[in-house]
Amino acid sequence: MSSTSRAVRIHATGGPDQLVIDTVEVGEPGPGQVRIRHHAVGLNFIDVYQRTGLYPFPMPLSLGMEGAGVIEAVGEGVTHLKAGDRAAYASNPPGSYCDVRVMPAMNVCKLPDAIDFETGAAMMLKGLTAQYLLKHCKPVEGLEPGDHVLFHAAAGGVGLIACQWAKHLGLRLIGTAGSDDKCQLALDHGAAHAINYRTDDFAARVKEITGGKGVKVVYDSVGKDTWDKSLDCLRPFGLMASFGNASGPVAPFAPGILGPKGSIYVTRQTLFSHITSRERTQRMADDLFGVVASGAVKIRIDQHFALTDVKKAHESLEARATTGCTVLLP
Repeated sequence: MSSTSRAVRIHATGGPDQLVIDTVEVGEPGPGQVRIRHHAVGLNFIDVYQRTGLYPFPMPLSLGMEGAGVIEAVGEGVTHLKAGDRAAYASNPPGSYCDVRVMPAMNVCKLPDAIDFETGAAMMLKGLTAQYLLKHCKPVEGLEPGDHVLFHAAAGGVGLIACQWAKHLGLRLIGTAGSDDKCQLALDHGAAHAINYRTDDFAARVKEITGGKGVKVVYDSVGKDTWDKSLDCLRPFGLMASFGNASGPVAPFAPGILGPKGSIYVTRQTLFSHITSRERTQRMADDLFGVVASGAVKIRIDQHFALTDVKKAHESLEARATTGCTVLLP
C-alpha cells in the first residue's frame, strides 16, 4: 500500500528559493526500515550545507536530518520499535522535512513519554552532537571538573545544550556569541563566561580568563571566521574540534603551524561517525534522554515555522537571527 506526503526538496543547489514542496509517494517499510509520521521536524545548519551544495548530494534532494512522530509500520527485522510508538531520530539519509517517510530504523529511538514531540525533534541532532563532543571528543589529557573549554556559537541550538551539559559535568565553559543578548543567554544556560566576538578579541579574553594558560579544547561550528584565533586559545597538547562551517569552510593550512602553538591536535568531527550502530546510537540517546528528563539540560525552542514557511526558516538561520532550537511543524 502506498500513500502520498508533502516533502520539502531541492532540484538544484542554491539559496532558500530552491526549496519547493513536492508531493511524493510513500510505500511500506522494507527490511530494517520504519514508516514514521512526523509531529515536528528539526532545523539544522547541515540542512543549509546540503542546500547550498557544500555537502553534495544527487538531485532532487529531500532535506532534513531529524524529526519526531509516531511509528506507523515497521519492516522485517525491526525489533526495538512497533507501530504506535512515539519516536525521534537524527539520521541519514536526509528527508525529515515531510509529513511521513520511510527510513532506516537504526538511528530511530523510542521517545520517552516525558519528552514531547517538539522537544524530541529539536534535540536529537543537536543533543547527540553535544553528547559526543563533551563525552567522546576530548583532548589527549582528558577533561576534568574545573577545566576550561571554549565553545563558539554558544547561544545556538547545540551551544545552549552544551552550556548546560558542561556545567552539569563540572566544566567551565567559555562561550562566544555575536551580541550581548546572546552572551547573556549563554550565561543564563550555564556558561561560566561569555564573550561577544563582535566587540571583544575572544583570544585575548580567553587568555585573560584562564590566567594565560588557554583552554584544553575548542569546540567550533563557525569555521572560517574563528579558526585562526581559536588555535591561539589552546594550551599545549590542546584539541581544536571543528564540527561545522557556519561562516564558511576553513582554508587549507600547513600542519607545521601546530607544533609552535604547543603541539596541538586538530580534528574534524561529524555526528554520523558516532552513530554507526543501533547499540551506540541508543547509548548516546539514553544519555541525552537522561539529562533532559532530569532537568539538568533544558531544550530551548525559540522559533516555530510551519513546514510551508521553510524558506523563511532557512533565511533566519543563515542570518544568525535564531537562538536555541528551531522546529518545523508539518
